[in-house]
Amino acid sequence: MENATRGLYNEDLAPARERTWGAFSIFNVWTSDVHSLWGYYLAASLFLLCGSFTNFLIAIGLSSLVIFAIMNLIGYAGVKTGVPYPVLARASFGVWGANLPALVRAVVACFWYGAQTAAASWAIVALLTRNEALLEFHQTSHMLGHSTLDVICFVVVWALQLLIIQNGMETVRKFQDWAGPAVWIAMLVLAIGLVVKAGGFSLDHGIAPDLLLEKTRDAGVSGEPGSVSALMAVGATWITYFAALYLNFCDFSRYAPSKAVVRKGNLWGLPVNLILFSLVAGVTTIAAYQVYGEVLLHPEQISAKFDSWFLALLAALTFAVATLGINVVANFVSPAFDISNAFPHKISFKGGGYITAVIALCLYPFAPWEGNAAVFVNAIGAIMGPLLGIILVDYYLIAKGQIQVADLYREDGAYQYHRGWNLAALIATIIGGLFCSILPHLTDWFPPWWGTYGWFFGVAIGAGLYYPLSRMPVMRHPHAHG
Repeated sequence: MENATRGLYNEDLAPARERTWGAFSIFNVWTSDVHSLWGYYLAASLFLLCGSFTNFLIAIGLSSLVIFAIMNLIGYAGVKTGVPYPVLARASFGVWGANLPALVRAVVACFWYGAQTAAASWAIVALLTRNEALLEFHQTSHMLGHSTLDVICFVVVWALQLLIIQNGMETVRKFQDWAGPAVWIAMLVLAIGLVVKAGGFSLDHGIAPDLLLEKTRDAGVSGEPGSVSALMAVGATWITYFAALYLNFCDFSRYAPSKAVVRKGNLWGLPVNLILFSLVAGVTTIAAYQVYGEVLLHPEQISAKFDSWFLALLAALTFAVATLGINVVANFVSPAFDISNAFPHKISFKGGGYITAVIALCLYPFAPWEGNAAVFVNAIGAIMGPLLGIILVDYYLIAKGQIQVADLYREDGAYQYHRGWNLAALIATIIGGLFCSILPHLTDWFPPWWGTYGWFFGVAIGAGLYYPLSRMPVMRHPHAHG
């Protein structure tokens, strides 16, 4: 690109030239993102906490429509500009200030990259330990604070993911287009097999409320199952689950040829896919409860109960592949662009991805995702609320969708602000992060339910502060009027 500043441009960060992602590929971004071990657990938990099928359609159905609407907003920006998330953020945060939202997103992704890789490896371990010799090896041999078998499986799964992304975004698309439908087929086989074994199809789980609340505690939903407060928390939790992807969905939509393609892919991939996926996860959990007499919300727990080696193998491979899918989509592509954005003349997309993978590997001996570090990740993750609010207000209300793309790559262009930093965005991010993330975790000033809606407060505070601040003469936005 002509006149681009050296520290702001490389070929991976440049506007997309080839728009080869059709609606099917956009759809499979969502099958890859949702169909993971954690996604299954959350979907099954929320289904059961709804209390009835009608409540499920209201809570999951309406919240899925909200997710669809938000993804369209950020997706359209990707189609129009052709740029990835950290470059789009330059319009609202400044050409250098955009490194702040980019690196916040990258830090969260590095933690979850390790966590999802570990989850995929656990599915393989659950299969292998059906063999008595391997079970004994698993129980007696240890290294790096884990069983040796855990370590071997983690490293193998970790290495497989690097093969997927070896050739860039086109390989990611091809993997998604294969993995998404494969996971759906395997999930249906799993559900039908358990329903037949249970003696029929049922939407009534019959699980005692106390047991249900105990088993679903990690989902973060309070209140009596089926109550209004529980349904609101179910909807809020489901919407918040996608907090990271709201920011960087334009990393994918920029490869689509039109808004219509994004809208169609999102329609099938979000409300339709999310409702059906949650329904299948819920029915499978109910059938497993009827067959085994236990609440098994983690699919590897169900597969460990199978008499058939073939079904156990199918389940383990399905959820390992599914979890690789979410890792590539949610936790590899974004930090690869985000880290490259910080040092574009030194680090490519592939280089950024390798750095992410190495950080996740280094975190493995400490396994922070198994301890209280989840609180840390959630605290940082909540900051994504203000970031989204600022970016959407900037793009739609202030710039009116008119971004000077060439200036996103120039230090002395329209998005220079104050030495490359937009102080209005910085102030809104800090105050929003303080109230939605930092103070709720460090003090007891906020009610217990605040955390459930923390992301929403973050969006509202970030957007609500940024709009008036950006119109102040001392911080005037290049597109602001009046």
